[in-house]
Amino acid sequence: MSPIAENLNTVQERIRAAAERAGRDPAGVRLVTVSKTFPADKVQEAARAGAVLFGENYVQEAKAKMAELADLYLEWHFIGRLQTNKAKEVVRGFSLIHSVDRFKLAGELSRKAEETVNVLIQVKLAQEETKGGVDEAGTMDLLQEVAALDKIEVRGFMVMPPFFDQPERARPYFARLAVLAEEARQKTGLALPELSMGMSGDFEVAVEEGATLVRVGSAIFGARNYQ
Repeated sequence: MSPIAENLNTVQERIRAAAERAGRDPAGVRLVTVSKTFPADKVQEAARAGAVLFGENYVQEAKAKMAELADLYLEWHFIGRLQTNKAKEVVRGFSLIHSVDRFKLAGELSRKAEETVNVLIQVKLAQEETKGGVDEAGTMDLLQEVAALDKIEVRGFMVMPPFFDQPERARPYFARLAVLAEEARQKTGLALPELSMGMSGDFEVAVEEGATLVRVGSAIFGARNYQ
């Protein structure tokens, strides 16, 4: 078994155990294998080991991998910060966009789409200038505005908490997003079934707090080289 296959199996087992600790059905948590910066052959290796859902941050890089791996049955999510001028490129090929954080972007996605685009509202629960997301106070208004657009279906929320060496320190952010999602369901009547939260260092805590999508890359592929 290759290192990627071994790592993938380990992550999947950790997800299963975390779900069971929380009294959840492990089938309710999907692993988004984050393949940004890793070449297509590594994606193929992960796919051979059973991964089917991949997350990408950069549009051109993702499109190149999609073309190269078109013979495989893979699902792609866009999880990075998205500029409005890239809307036309992401409305095709990605089954879910995790990072909608402003109405202008959502409107452009709606205008460029030929079919329904599934999105998550990215919420900023910590004041970090380097990360995208709508402030918590503006979340409900943005949700309702985006949900009213043609060709847009809001599937839930996404959050990126600050980086902590101790995963437990991220728990309040995950718990808050889960509460916010329930408040939004009650207020809007939308189903909002998805919570995208948790990465390589804290995904087990995220699962315990209700994550339905966890975004894990380095724990599967190893450290990234951004050179």
